[in-house]
Amino acid sequence: MAYEAKTKPTPVSPEAFIDSVDHPGRREDAHAVLALLAEATGHPPVMWGPSIIGFGKYRYTYDSGHSGEAPLVGFSPRKANLVLYMAAYGDGRNDFLARLGKHKVGKACIYLNRLADVDTGVIAEMAKWSMKTLKDRHPD
Repeated sequence: MAYEAKTKPTPVSPEAFIDSVDHPGRREDAHAVLALLAEATGHPPVMWGPSIIGFGKYRYTYDSGHSGEAPLVGFSPRKANLVLYMAAYGDGRNDFLARLGKHKVGKACIYLNRLADVDTGVIAEMAKWSMKTLKDRHPD
């Protein structure tokens, strides 16, 4: 049986998805991040799977031979945090994170409690850097 990625583009409206978020503050922050990333990336928002809003896409291939597509930049208004998905490569990322404001990090995730806790200009800069970094590392 062939592997089928769960995180792939869907026809669901990102705006409708955000409108369905229960927490009013998270919903408001998500609408703001949607506008911010659409402007910063120059790509329209697309739902990837049931809960990630992505901008642009790139193709990847793992050492195992598995390949697929993923958004260049993405985010998700989760129950506990607003999660940003950006490239996770080295010092460039660390420089942005040092200027971002209050956040937590995972390998490729940045967790925000509230958008008001961070510098949205840094998010826009990081989105542009993430897109360039991923395109350079994964040329089509």
